[in-house]
Amino acid sequence: MRYLYQVLLISILIISCKGEKKAPVVETFISSITPDTVIIPDTLIIQDSAIPDTITDSNYSFEEAVVGSGAPEHILNQLELIEVVYLSTDGNNHKGQIVTNIAIADDIREIFAFMLREGFVIEKAIPIVKYDWSDSLSMDNNNSYSFCYRDITYSKHANGMAIDINPRFNPLRWKINDNPNQPEGAQLDTTINGTLYPGHPVVEEFRSRGFRWGHTFTKYYDDHHFEKAQPSLSKLR
Repeated sequence: MRYLYQVLLISILIISCKGEKKAPVVETFISSITPDTVIIPDTLIIQDSAIPDTITDSNYSFEEAVVGSGAPEHILNQLELIEVVYLSTDGNNHKGQIVTNIAIADDIREIFAFMLREGFVIEKAIPIVKYDWSDSLSMDNNNSYSFCYRDITYSKHANGMAIDINPRFNPLRWKINDNPNQPEGAQLDTTINGTLYPGHPVVEEFRSRGFRWGHTFTKYYDDHHFEKAQPSLSKLR
């Protein structure tokens, strides 16, 4: 504490010598300092208050995030657990996690960074293990996720080559019949932050990276869905 006192005293004397001499003020200030005085510069207080808190939504290990998925080992070996930060619906920055394919992990990181810079809202991003591997429960909770093992012949989520963004804000809407939207009861409202539409900057960012948007599917508008073709093993090496 005495060492800190000496450093502070020397700093004050140096600063006082750089401007106009105001000895009485400095002397009065110095005389009020004791070795037990704790001083917190105003600049540090301003900096601390300017850093927003980041709320943690998900903190799984990789093993915890894939347990119970039913995926074979050759699929699990393609996956990576990444951390992402996003502006959530409560106006705060949140930290979540995405289990995704190694081939698009950098894309997903950079797209989330882009969405954060753009002020685009993501309600939550939690590995689907939290929902007992139920795609329906995850979508209903407006959860953004990538990997969920299922029949790989019809879904790129099975190997983490697809990602869903805010499913309740961007519901699947049928083009050819009157089936209900998915998730059930969800309606598209493009005035809500976190909703996608043709020409949206987030849509264009995905497209610039080679992702196909589910809005272009034949039978329905799957507006929350983006997918990418997996590169051959030779390209990954």
